[in-house]
Amino acid sequence: MLDKTTLQESILTIKQKRKFLEDLAEQPNLGILSLDVSQALAELDDLIEDFENTFPDA
Repeated sequence: MLDKTTLQESILTIKQKRKFLEDLAEQPNLGILSLDVSQALAELDDLIEDFENTFPDA
C-alpha cells in the first residue's frame, strides 16, 4: 500500500516526465502511433487531475 508521500513523489515524477510525451507528439513521423501518444497524454492528464482533486493541498 502506498502512503501519501510516496504517491505525491510518484505524481511529481509523472508530471516531470510528461514533457517527453509532449515532445514525442510533435514528431511528424509517428504515423498511427500519434494516437497512442495522444491517448497517453490524455490519461496522464486525467491521473494528475484526479490526484489534485483528491489531495488539493499536495
